[in-house]
Amino acid sequence: MSRAHPPANPADNYDSPWKEAIEHYFPEFMAFYFPDASVALDWSKKYTFLDNELRAIFPEAEVSNRVVDKLVQVELLQGTETWLYIHIEVQSTKRSDFARRMFVYNYRIFDKYDKPVASFAILADRDRQWRPNSWGFAFAGSKHTLEFSIVKLIDYEPKIDELLTLDNAFGLLTAAHLLTQQTRQNNNERFNAKLRLIRLLYERQWERTRIVELLRVIDWFLELPKELRQKLKAEINRMEEQQKMTYVTSFERDAKEEGFVQGKEIGVVEGRVEVARKLMASGFSAEQAASIADVPVTLLQSS
Repeated sequence: MSRAHPPANPADNYDSPWKEAIEHYFPEFMAFYFPDASVALDWSKKYTFLDNELRAIFPEAEVSNRVVDKLVQVELLQGTETWLYIHIEVQSTKRSDFARRMFVYNYRIFDKYDKPVASFAILADRDRQWRPNSWGFAFAGSKHTLEFSIVKLIDYEPKIDELLTLDNAFGLLTAAHLLTQQTRQNNNERFNAKLRLIRLLYERQWERTRIVELLRVIDWFLELPKELRQKLKAEINRMEEQQKMTYVTSFERDAKEEGFVQGKEIGVVEGRVEVARKLMASGFSAEQAASIADVPVTLLQSS
């Protein structure tokens, strides 16, 4: 007789953790996934995320079935062009139009800024065979083609233990993404995976701010039901007592969801919920609206 699995996690949130991680650790992102490009950039100079500009360039883009896209203005170490625009897309599902969309993004960005555009894609789906890396067309000697760099996250699956030894934040976060996918049908396995990542993070000799940020991202990736969140919180409390250290994590959300938020903070949360509801009324899903407004999706599902 087969054992029934615990309830699955139908709406794992991949958007928020990827978005936050890329913004916080962009140099590490490039060094980990695209090292050849990384060494050509001048990291001593300021780089700028152009999210609003990207939305203006491609306002009709669908927000479903992908995780996040970013446009970054960076400086090069050498060459005739000082500035370069990097377009990054993290794609969560197999899409027949994905390569064409990368092509359209690339030429629209070039048309807007009249500067070189480098396109990079993280393929975060589970299809091992799907690896689009170019799109174009040709006719009667006229040809227009975009080739772009890709990384397939599932290729790292046999190396999860190795990923967890790396000093780069995206070793840990790649493992977190893969473990989120692997444990989608089993909350107990997810609990154990999440506890393992948090223990490992507490053992790192990283500065406090970095640990707190990565705890938040891990918590976003490996969503647990409330009872297991409470169990995990107790385990973390024990770890912190043993190591005589305290980190503020996003487990505070439990209090928010139960209404234990005081004074001004209540108004902030209520305002964000109202923004999220308006987004849902405009056609966004609850998960998308929650991510944009930065509120727990459970607040919208229960309203």
